[in-house]
Formats: sequence, C-alpha cells, structure tokens
Amino acid sequence: MIGQPPPRKKRDSTIPLINVVFLMLVFFLIAGTVAPPLDSDLNLVQTSDLEGREPPDALVLHADGSLSFRGQVTAPEAHIAVHGTGPTRIVPDRDVPAPRLMAVTGALRRAGASSVILVTERALK
Repeated sequence: MIGQPPPRKKRDSTIPLINVVFLMLVFFLIAGTVAPPLDSDLNLVQTSDLEGREPPDALVLHADGSLSFRGQVTAPEAHIAVHGTGPTRIVPDRDVPAPRLMAVTGALRRAGASSVILVTERALK
C-alpha cells in the first residue's frame, strides 16, 4: 500500500510585501529628485500656520542682499523681463535685512510681477 505524502508547509507570504516596499522606496527616491535643490548656504525664515507650496522655480535672496535664480545672480527687473509678469516666488535667507527684502519685493512689483510670494520654513509647534 502506498502511503500518503507528508503535508506541505505553507509558503511565507513576505515576498509580495518586500516587493511592494521596494517599489515604494524606488518611487520616493525618484520623486525626491524632481524639484531642483535650494542653495546649501540658505537658512529659511520660520513661520507657522501658513498655506505653502514647494518652490520649483524661486528667486533666492541671500543674507548679503544678492538675488539669484537657479544659481545665477540676477536683478528683479531682469528676472521679470525674462520670466514674465506672473506670480514670483522669493526664498529669503533668515539673515537678510528686512529693508532689503522690502526693496526687492517692491522692485518686482514695479517691474510687473502680478504677485510676490514669500517662501518660508514652517515652524514646529
């Protein structure tokens, strides 16, 4: 008489879970490199309870008062002449003097920017 084969062990179902986690890792690695990086020597202004958006293309106002766009020094009038009169985003350094920030935003508005959006860091509560 032929005996019955021993019962098979059920396979562990962690392989599909590992595949999903790996795909999520690849997705977040790719999604994290879509936006251009900000200047490394920039300290953002801290605010809280503001609605914000990521700055894909923003002017950077450095602590010394210089203005740059995508790593190249520019002036408010030159930026508006090249990039149009739509909404303009500024990422100011935390140590930039307030009068300089006001002068740059005023120059952008006079040059034709429809609005000037100040990009800041959201403070922890």
